[in-house]
Amino acid sequence: MTIRPLVILPDARLRQVSTPVGAIDDEIRTLAADMLETMYDAPGVGLAAIQVGVTKRVVTIDTSKDENARQPQIFIDPEIVWASEEKRVYDEGCLSIPEYYGEVERPDRVRVRFRDLSGETREIEADGLLATCIQHEIDHLDGVLFIDHLSKLKRDRVIKKFVKAAKRGEDV
Repeated sequence: MTIRPLVILPDARLRQVSTPVGAIDDEIRTLAADMLETMYDAPGVGLAAIQVGVTKRVVTIDTSKDENARQPQIFIDPEIVWASEEKRVYDEGCLSIPEYYGEVERPDRVRVRFRDLSGETREIEADGLLATCIQHEIDHLDGVLFIDHLSKLKRDRVIKKFVKAAKRGEDV
C-alpha cells in the first residue's frame, strides 16, 4: 500500500466528473488499498479517488473512532437510490480543502447501491455521520465540493484563500 498525494483546492481535477469503474481488477484493488492508507494517514473518514488524482468512481470510508477497531468500507460506482426528507446539519471538512469546515445540510438517511471489491452489487442504508460521509464522497465523484453547499460569499472566500496560497506555492 502506498500513501498517495492529495489533490488540493484550487486544482481543477476536483471539478472533474469521475467515470464508472467497469471491471474490478488488481489496479482497482490497489487503488482502494492506497486510498485507505492515504485516508488513514491524513487522517480522514472518507476519500474519493479523484482526491488522489484518479477519475474513477471509487470511494473509501471509515467512520470508526478507534484506530484499533477500523471498519473500512469500499464503494465502487456508488449511487444514492433513496434519501430521507429529514435533514441533518453537519460541520463538514475535506482532505482536499484542509483546515476549513462549514455547516452543510444533507438528508439524514440515504440508501446507496454500489459494488464491492468482489464485484457483488450491494445496498446499504446509512444514517448520521456515515450518511453525511457517503453523500460528501459521492459529490466528489460528480465534481461537487462541500463548499458548493455553502453561501456564495463563504465559498468565494475559501476559493480565494486557496488560490492565493497556491500562487505563493504554500500550504493553507
